[in-house]
Amino acid sequence: MTAAALTSPAAASRAVTTVRSEQAAALLDLLPVRGGLSWVRHGEGLVGWGEAARLEVSGPRALAEAAEWWDRFTTGLDVADEVRVPGSGPVLFASIAFDPVAGTSVFVVPEVVVGRRDGVGWITAVGAAPELPEAAPADDGPAPRLRYADGALDPASWCAAVAAAVTSIDAGELEKVVLARDLLVSSDVPLDPRRILRRLAARFPGCWTFAVDGLLGATPELLLRRTGRQLSSRVLAGTAPRGAGAEDERLAAALLDSAKDRAEHGLAVDSLVRALEPYCRELTAPAEPELLTLANVRHLATDVIGTQRDSAGLLELVGAVHPTAAVCGTPTPDAAALIGELEGMDRGRYAGPVGWLDATGDGEFGLALRCAELVGDDGARLFAGCGIVAGSHPAAELAETQSKFAAFQAALEG
Repeated sequence: MTAAALTSPAAASRAVTTVRSEQAAALLDLLPVRGGLSWVRHGEGLVGWGEAARLEVSGPRALAEAAEWWDRFTTGLDVADEVRVPGSGPVLFASIAFDPVAGTSVFVVPEVVVGRRDGVGWITAVGAAPELPEAAPADDGPAPRLRYADGALDPASWCAAVAAAVTSIDAGELEKVVLARDLLVSSDVPLDPRRILRRLAARFPGCWTFAVDGLLGATPELLLRRTGRQLSSRVLAGTAPRGAGAEDERLAAALLDSAKDRAEHGLAVDSLVRALEPYCRELTAPAEPELLTLANVRHLATDVIGTQRDSAGLLELVGAVHPTAAVCGTPTPDAAALIGELEGMDRGRYAGPVGWLDATGDGEFGLALRCAELVGDDGARLFAGCGIVAGSHPAAELAETQSKFAAFQAALEG
């Protein structure tokens, strides 16, 4: 079943103008209090606001229908683009459900986009002359007082779910399953998404700080980037906490040497490579993972690079690679079924693809991890997950989710 577009492409203005901009303000400082869109890393990327068009869609053809809708929107546009780089001209922001068939995916064409790439800045406007707003002042007010509550499962019940998953793996029913949990938070004052995004970007500059329709986060995982026919992806699986001094180095070495974590990582890389191979004439993945070091955790990381052989669009490619073993498991159908049996919650758009697509077919999609969904003005639902394989220990996996929650909690707590 497909939800109707809330704003039809035909109803939107057909004029799109992109001009260079030398504005020096940080991209995230330009966002409005509500409804901002973001995809920013190391101070570069895209932010947007307003809605020239919007689609909410679900069902077995969700991504195909979204691609067709975007094609209809861009066909016949009167585009004046003096920059002509990936992300200039018309841009579509997307937040796709973990299960696009059952969940609702959201696609938004902003009225205004401000971008920066390799030091070049620009402004794009739909139906109006591009005009840069004043940067919003930093929010230096007192931190909100927060109350936390268990989500679908309390910690003990979630640990029991992990134990049940390990039993299924030991029985040979599957190799890996990713189990997530949620944490509910309420605030004594309205939560300001701009403050949250700024704090995430400051603490995790190497992650992609994203915001689409109330889903905010800073993801370290790039699901798929397309630039012309060049494809790239960063696979993360296998996690260790940070420590102090010599302990930090010991934890890093232990992660690289961990048979359990390396096996989990290998499954994630293999699942992505298998999904991309039919679309690529060249595809390379290093034999050994590297360490990705973040402020709160380390991950095993592998960058996969490919050259596309056919004309498949980015949304089709995203649909082909999602869900990878990094967010679902292996084999995918068995892992997805076990997730539905054990997690006890609807993931919604958590762990789904999130990012942007332009009119030329270029774009970037990450996985919506280290994130939360805002609920009303003063609440949020946080998410964190772990890859469960043979040898996983429930208490250790629970501690890993707590480390991942901490990234967003620090941004909330000020």
